[in-house]
Amino acid sequence: MNDTKYKTFNNIRHEIWICFFLVLITLVTYIQVGTFDFDNYDTARYIYENSHVKKGLTAEGIRWAFTTTHVSNWHPLTWLSHMLDVQLYGLDPGAHHLTNLLFHIANTILLFLILAMMTRELWPSSFVAALFAIHPLHVQSVAWLAERKDLVCTFFGLLAIWSYIRYAHYPRIDRYLPVFLFFILGLMAKPMIVTLPFILLLLDYWPLKRFQFGIPLQDVNGSTRLTTSTVSLVIEKIPLFIAAAASCMVTLYAQSSGGAISSLGSYPLHVRILNALVSYAGYIGKMFWSAKLAVFYPHPGVWPMWQILSSGLLVTTTTLLALRFVKSRPWFIVGWFWFLGTLIPVIGLVQVGAQTMADRYTYVPLIGIFIIISWGLSDLVNRNLIKRGRKALITAVILGVLMTVTWKQLGYWKNSVTLFERALEVTENNYVAHNNLGHRLMELGETKDAIRINPEYLSAQTNLKKTLEAIKQNGS
Repeated sequence: MNDTKYKTFNNIRHEIWICFFLVLITLVTYIQVGTFDFDNYDTARYIYENSHVKKGLTAEGIRWAFTTTHVSNWHPLTWLSHMLDVQLYGLDPGAHHLTNLLFHIANTILLFLILAMMTRELWPSSFVAALFAIHPLHVQSVAWLAERKDLVCTFFGLLAIWSYIRYAHYPRIDRYLPVFLFFILGLMAKPMIVTLPFILLLLDYWPLKRFQFGIPLQDVNGSTRLTTSTVSLVIEKIPLFIAAAASCMVTLYAQSSGGAISSLGSYPLHVRILNALVSYAGYIGKMFWSAKLAVFYPHPGVWPMWQILSSGLLVTTTTLLALRFVKSRPWFIVGWFWFLGTLIPVIGLVQVGAQTMADRYTYVPLIGIFIIISWGLSDLVNRNLIKRGRKALITAVILGVLMTVTWKQLGYWKNSVTLFERALEVTENNYVAHNNLGHRLMELGETKDAIRINPEYLSAQTNLKKTLEAIKQNGS
């Protein structure tokens, strides 16, 4: 066998072992979800109290999935995935959780293969995928059954990127159609993937390098192709932008009709902008120090000036650094703008719900930061600032710490009591946690606390009424 064929075979063999390693660490970290119960935070509306889902896959249920805006969303594929779970497992919560885990494993493998295919750099690609697999901030997306939509939309979004790589090497309509199809399927699971056209433009810059018009470029298979102009790159994505715009309109209708979108009277524009700024910095902070994660973070309304200024300084400085190294280290600007851009739909400019931020929103955006970290470490090694042996040690320590923290954080999700008790430990004035914990325990005092913190919280008032009625019936 010649050298080229041997190198290709060797890379494939390494990729197989890396995939095996990624599956192993993800299973070891998350396997306990198979023993978890249903939580009472939206999961009732999604699964065990949803009359359509509880029947499994039926013609009536499929019709309902494509026409309903239940829970203020239009995501038919998410409904169908829950119906299929019921069809296969009934209402066994552990089995439903394992489906979430399987989606997360699939997303991890897809992410690694996509990065490896684009860059042909196995170590940084595998490190990005490993961080994605076991980071504590991703616990909510995997352990919360109501967040199945996050996993499904990411799965189809990654398949769309995979298809786009094939299209970018040999642009043809038959290779573009799968990109469009997978994008539509992702939107039908959760609209957060609307930023995919923006992601593809970033990948056009690096690592696909399609921006240098008319310059011959060697692709990963060794054949020569031509790059294209920026205008052409935008034009070819017009169908994707149209689909994204349509999804945004459908989503706004669904959330408005369900009363999920807060008015400017509740959260003025300047409050939303400041919340976005503080949240960007907050997500980065939680990525490095995941000590106080909660299922719900109440919106504070106002922030200390030091927090606003430090957040602004962090975002501005990092953006300037990314622009400074735009040519010498293109992975920096791609990773940073991936993070900033993919968070825009959920950063709070359109305030949905009463949370200030949410761990689940980082499922896709943190890939950008992981790219910066992984390629940054490789850059330090290449410049002999870190020895290769120390890189292996650093990698092992980081993964070991993340697995330990994630395992512990995951344990809080085993049932509603542990979930909301933990939220009350690490947050203040958390009326959602008080309400859900009080409803679960059927204790009058806990539910009163929920109303005391936020008297306008309708769900707490409803649960208080149910609790009083239960106490009266039991003669307590």
